[in-house]
Amino acid sequence: MHLSFLIYSYFPFGGLQRDFLRIATECRSRGYKIDVYTLSWNGDIPDGINVILVPVTTRNRIKRNKAYTEWVQAALKQRDVSLVIGFNKMPLLDIYFAADPCFMEKATQERAFYYKFTSRYKHFKEYEEAVFAASRLTEVLILSPHQRIAFEKYYPGCGSRLHQVPPGISVDRKVDAIDKNIGVQLRSELGLAANTKLLLQVGSGFRVKGVDRALRAIAALEKSEREHCHYLLIGQDKPNRYLRLAKKLGIAKQFTVLGGRDDIPRFLATADLLLHPAYSESAGYMLLEATIAGLPVLTTSTCGYAFHIEKAKSGLVCSYPFEQEQLNSYLAQMIRDLDSADWSQNGLEYGKQEELYSQASAAADFFDEFLAKEA
Repeated sequence: MHLSFLIYSYFPFGGLQRDFLRIATECRSRGYKIDVYTLSWNGDIPDGINVILVPVTTRNRIKRNKAYTEWVQAALKQRDVSLVIGFNKMPLLDIYFAADPCFMEKATQERAFYYKFTSRYKHFKEYEEAVFAASRLTEVLILSPHQRIAFEKYYPGCGSRLHQVPPGISVDRKVDAIDKNIGVQLRSELGLAANTKLLLQVGSGFRVKGVDRALRAIAALEKSEREHCHYLLIGQDKPNRYLRLAKKLGIAKQFTVLGGRDDIPRFLATADLLLHPAYSESAGYMLLEATIAGLPVLTTSTCGYAFHIEKAKSGLVCSYPFEQEQLNSYLAQMIRDLDSADWSQNGLEYGKQEELYSQASAAADFFDEFLAKEA
């Protein structure tokens, strides 16, 4: 049987992309033939996965998405397709993996009133409705309770088609205890003193991840605390805007940016705190990866996986609506309490739950059941 996976772009360091690849690989191990329709693929292609590059060259995002949809629709008619699975909201889908938040929620709560008159709004509203509108049949795999609340609010009647799947943390991220030797070596490579508090943030898309919020919180620390902190940002994005902001805030010397990389566990074992004040995020895998590595977490409630931090008692979560003053206060509090709080040990204990690592098999099980019902 063929499974056709639709994803606009693939690169190794995105959370959505990692979910997609783990699920596709699991399906391939079950004997499915896998076709992937994408506009771009950056990275190795696993054996048994057929990547089809959709020939769309326009840089206009709306025109690109529509041209992609039209091309894929025509291509699917020529193939023996059993199931169409999308990782971006669009028409054509039997199943949508909801790695992104509800567009209508963001458009309503975070945008000015005139945004509803733009072509961008109309396009993304149309493509979200193609999945969630009451007249649609697309089944949806969601990642968090917050997503269910948002989608049911803006698309009444879709609730029966929403199915929450567990997280998909890689088993190799689980640790029994923190290896202190890793931290000594990496701090030496970074030129950091042993008593410097390393504040880590990992994630591509610096604007949505709230890097500006993080910088302002660090700048608001007492001088004695600020001078003994270093903020390390790792991710795939353009950093110039944030380097300028750090300079304006007087913390340029306490800020370093590294590109996306595949040795993140070394940094999780070395850092003192994960700082992740994202504006909006359906999941936020780094929250869980830090937790199970014993790294305390400071995040925002608008991250889908923030509820794991609260359940694990592995850090602090800023409430909604977000207030910069609360983030500033929580950061100062956590830095002071790092040596006495139980956040690290609580996270290591939370990481023993096998369900945290089962997303790919759960999604593949859902595909199996879907096909069995359709047979």
